[in-house]
Amino acid sequence: MHLSNTAALITGGASGLGEATARHFADQGAQVTILDRDADRGPNVANEIGGHFVQTDVTNEASVTEAVAFATSKMGRVTAAVNCAGIALGIKTVGRDGPHPLDAFQRTIDINLVGSFNVSRLAAAEMAKNDPEPDGARGVIINTASIAAFDGQKGQTAYAASKGGIVGMTLPMARDLASTGIRVMAIAPGIFMTPMLAGLPEEVQQQLAADVPNPARLGDPHEYGRLAGFIVEMGYLNGEVIRIDGALRMR
Repeated sequence: MHLSNTAALITGGASGLGEATARHFADQGAQVTILDRDADRGPNVANEIGGHFVQTDVTNEASVTEAVAFATSKMGRVTAAVNCAGIALGIKTVGRDGPHPLDAFQRTIDINLVGSFNVSRLAAAEMAKNDPEPDGARGVIINTASIAAFDGQKGQTAYAASKGGIVGMTLPMARDLASTGIRVMAIAPGIFMTPMLAGLPEEVQQQLAADVPNPARLGDPHEYGRLAGFIVEMGYLNGEVIRIDGALRMR
């Protein structure tokens, strides 16, 4: 597989890691369809990169089914799915306001984990229809985990649980889809300069960057996009989680 002949759907593609991935893929000649809830920014990004946009709720089966069908109609096929849609809440299990709200925990799991699985399974069903490459490849799925899946900090119980689920389903999903020629990978980013972090004071950003061993800076979303592109093209990568974090281990 090469990016130049890839037809990718990217969730959360209107901002952050998803937007950077969409831009990198498009720059390399890939067809891109952005799936996002942001009906304002999403179409603008799609227009800028010469791609397509469909407003999508990743937790809703009908919404994703329609989005995959739309992407297929626009691109002719789907050969890659990159799941970047997600949320991060900072709430302790028991805090000053009492126990962690159950609905907040469920929402985090629903968007980050269930949403990624929902898109993965429906995209895989479409990829399975593709004519195989000479090596049998029909597609690749890339889900977004986090280093919080391995060493989450206080206040990250819900987030770490959702990302731990991404890690846990990577290998069995890869095994499930092996016979159809579909690979499954996950990327576990460290602290990246996403819109959420960009809104923090400069001194806070510097403190976060100082914790990264080397290079001592926040990650650039385009580095995530380039890694996703490498995974698409490196056909022997399968069933694994790749950390991209500058050797950061949170404590």
